[in-house]
Amino acid sequence: MSSKYMEIMNKIKMQLKVGSLVAGSKLPSVRQLSEDLSCSKNTVIKAYTELEKEHLIYSVPKSGYYVVNEFQNVTNEYDVIDFLSAGPDKNVMPIIEFQHCMNKAIEQYKEEILTYSDQQGLYSLRVQLVKYLQELQVFTQPERVVIVSGSQQALNLLVSMPFPNGKNNILIEQPTYFGLIESINLHQATTFGIELSMNGIDLDRLEYIFRNNDIKFFYIIPRFHNPLGHSYSNSEKKKIVELAEKYDVYIIEDDFLGDLDLNTKSDPLFSFNPSGRVIYIKSFSKIFLPGLRIASVVLPTVMINNFLRYKFSSDFNSSTLSQGALDIYLKSGMFYSHLKKIKEVYSAKMHILQEACALLLPDNTQFTKPTSGFYLSISLPANVTANQVVHMLNEQQIYVDDASRMFLPEYKKENILRLSISQVNESKIKIGIERLTQCITFLDSRKYHPTPNKFLHF
Repeated sequence: MSSKYMEIMNKIKMQLKVGSLVAGSKLPSVRQLSEDLSCSKNTVIKAYTELEKEHLIYSVPKSGYYVVNEFQNVTNEYDVIDFLSAGPDKNVMPIIEFQHCMNKAIEQYKEEILTYSDQQGLYSLRVQLVKYLQELQVFTQPERVVIVSGSQQALNLLVSMPFPNGKNNILIEQPTYFGLIESINLHQATTFGIELSMNGIDLDRLEYIFRNNDIKFFYIIPRFHNPLGHSYSNSEKKKIVELAEKYDVYIIEDDFLGDLDLNTKSDPLFSFNPSGRVIYIKSFSKIFLPGLRIASVVLPTVMINNFLRYKFSSDFNSSTLSQGALDIYLKSGMFYSHLKKIKEVYSAKMHILQEACALLLPDNTQFTKPTSGFYLSISLPANVTANQVVHMLNEQQIYVDDASRMFLPEYKKENILRLSISQVNESKIKIGIERLTQCITFLDSRKYHPTPNKFLHF
């Protein structure tokens, strides 16, 4: 009897784990299950009793046995394969070092960082940021740098505010960062798209749009694009800036992963026109600590006062405690050691992911090939949607992202997956791609219709 009741327990646990049994579901009656499995009622009762002791199920007199409502909150972190999360790898977040800098900031700046401060940002931090940005070939002055509460705040403000060119419409790559699309939708801004692939954009098409569509700014992610992973060449960047200058279009350069570039000769768009055509945004959320809510924006002088006015209506000034701690962290040199470490970590993960995709993915799929960064995208077969894949993999605790939300409606594609390597364990990457391949193959071979969960398929 003992082996049979344990078999029943293990089967139920497995169905709980994969989600075939959901919280609150009623289990088969003792009599029904004993008949289905050709075993005694005592065997089933013992299995149910033991599961009840483990707080996985509970009994209701004269009703039966049910799955506990709290079970869905119980997960085994080791079993999760996370290609969805896009924050920094928790194993390389310098928490202890930064804690020291927080304490030091309070000691050094005292009331200066615990009261209202310079609306443009702590001046000493802006000085340090100017030095740091020089390493990225962004040469500017502290007076042109504004500290914001994350890059999303900067983008939202730039979408809403008027620009010196007096134009109203926005141009974005397709696909692109969904946070910007959300801001555009909220402000109901007229927006055009230009298709992006790993081969770049059509520069003739770009010139046509600049010339004919009253473009206020062109939002571009030049290195390790979200979600494709694409990076522009220096010659492409130079041409884009020249076209923007010719047609009086501003460029918003979101260089949030530029620090991970292994090509030391790769320059930002800002370097091709540092006088004010390019608005440069550098976030610390992906490469450092997202909880800081700190990013910097390099603006043309003519736009600073208006930008600060819009920012004032949002939050007056960004966290001065975070600014003071980051200032000390930059001065200490620890930040540069951190950058060296994360370059190695993320490039190694991306290499493993690309090898796994090349080896395992079906022939009728395609995947992008970034050299580093966080993101890689997979194009699924025409009859397979990203939503179907996400649904199936979720049941196995494998998480990937449906990229459809990263398109404007007229460009929308339903068969693009985004994979992020930032938080996935290296040892799980190949396993995750194996499971993804099995899922794609299954869905491609038959039209997938999710069916109601079945109990206990013995």
